[in-house]
Amino acid sequence: MYPVCLNITGRLCIVIGGGIVAERKVRGLLAAGGRVRVISPEATAALADLAREGRIEWLRRPYAPGDLDRAFLVFAATDSRGVQEAVCRDAQQAAILVNVADDPDRCSFQVPATVHRGDLTLSVATGGRSPAVAAMIRRRLERDFGPEYAVLLELVAMIRQEVLSDDRSPGERKILFQNILHDDIVSWIREGRWDRLQQHLQEVLGPGHSLDLSRLKQEFS
Repeated sequence: MYPVCLNITGRLCIVIGGGIVAERKVRGLLAAGGRVRVISPEATAALADLAREGRIEWLRRPYAPGDLDRAFLVFAATDSRGVQEAVCRDAQQAAILVNVADDPDRCSFQVPATVHRGDLTLSVATGGRSPAVAAMIRRRLERDFGPEYAVLLELVAMIRQEVLSDDRSPGERKILFQNILHDDIVSWIREGRWDRLQQHLQEVLGPGHSLDLSRLKQEFS
């Protein structure tokens, strides 16, 4: 497996199936900005609600040939082996990315166990060998990487935008960011020691640089 992050914003993502597994896939696709179509005679109450709200398209019928036209990726999430095989075959013939639930050997991509902290994404994959192990590691990541890491990323992104506009060389910028990422910077954010953080940033960035941390304080409070 080659790890990669896909930009699915506005792209057609098709989920075949309407059960709990399909619902989980749909929620993940919506969170990532995908345009979601569900094909299934039946669906969970939550999926039906999403369809009524216009957040997804629901074709209330069985899967049929041609249903994958213009799809960017597809999930086969039914309890019918025949349907799963048909979806997989059709997707492969059309060179469409396909994920077949509980059948990693047929998948052209897999969805890792993931933790989101703002724009920071931490993912764990086991090549389909043990979802339980991936889930265990994800729980540890959820515990060890709190919302302070989302704030840290926002902070460094703000600094990066400012630094890229000055006349520092690439080597100088690399050293600068190494110095910014002090061993205690996460603790300062977690404990709300904003004055100490501001002092550190001024020491590293030098005179003439001043960052407004008020928005970050508000987000973390």
